[in-house]
Amino acid sequence: MEGLMSYQANSVHAVSRRQSSVLVPTFSRKISNTRVSVQPIGMVRNSKLFNSVVASVQPIEASAVTPFDNTLPSKEVLDVWNNANAVCFDVDSTVCIDEGIDEFAEFCGAGKAVAEWTARAMNGSVPFEEALAARLSLINPSLSQLQDFLKRPPRLSPGIDLLVKKLKDNNKDVYLVSGGFRQMINPVASILGIPLENIFANQILFGSNGEYAGFDKNEPTSRRGGKATAVQQIRKAHGYKSLVMIGDGATDLEARMPGGADLFICYGGIQLRESVAAKADWLVFNFKDLINSLV
Repeated sequence: MEGLMSYQANSVHAVSRRQSSVLVPTFSRKISNTRVSVQPIGMVRNSKLFNSVVASVQPIEASAVTPFDNTLPSKEVLDVWNNANAVCFDVDSTVCIDEGIDEFAEFCGAGKAVAEWTARAMNGSVPFEEALAARLSLINPSLSQLQDFLKRPPRLSPGIDLLVKKLKDNNKDVYLVSGGFRQMINPVASILGIPLENIFANQILFGSNGEYAGFDKNEPTSRRGGKATAVQQIRKAHGYKSLVMIGDGATDLEARMPGGADLFICYGGIQLRESVAAKADWLVFNFKDLINSLV
């Protein structure tokens, strides 16, 4: 743990913790149109501390269930994808198969109410900062609850490890830009070999007795348009000529803007949000499509 604020608020950091088709989960609850079974695999890094979980999937033909015309990328889209200097990933329902805050809420006994707020936030029907504050207030987590929750291994989306490796092999920098929480994302980054300084996410704060004390409102991802702001900051700081954003939600789509992401790829392998998918430059249901398109 390390102190964050002068009023003795503390944060906890973990040291390290789908084929163009719609996918159909077989564990405890349905995740969009996906059937997933899980099995543990060893971590890429820090394996003594954490294990990750990846999902095996049974794909269904996307054309049978999706009306979208952007599942086949144009030459221009492929050129941007291959020439990008950096790729930014959303985490929940993209890099990981879960919505982290929903899983944490379920763990703390506030699952249903929080999930409703998450759906509204991801569809863009309420301001993100309003949804974030409301969800954390409903959970009202303690430091000890968060520590116990972080003992559970992250559940990675199928193929994400191979995609990140291929991107790094092609000399592209990889970032995690999330409306979730650093405490839950640090383990994911460590598994995938992504530097912790390449995480842009929120931070839960706790008081000196471990009681919930809010969240760090200085993080750009804590407010509406925050992912777009974070992506703009990343691009400006490193002088990237081209940058791609990959995610599933409205806040990810917002990152495609002047000075931000040149390309938005919607990943629909876990959650297919139709209003977002329809506006994407490229809609994919399996990370293999992205891997195979890299030259």
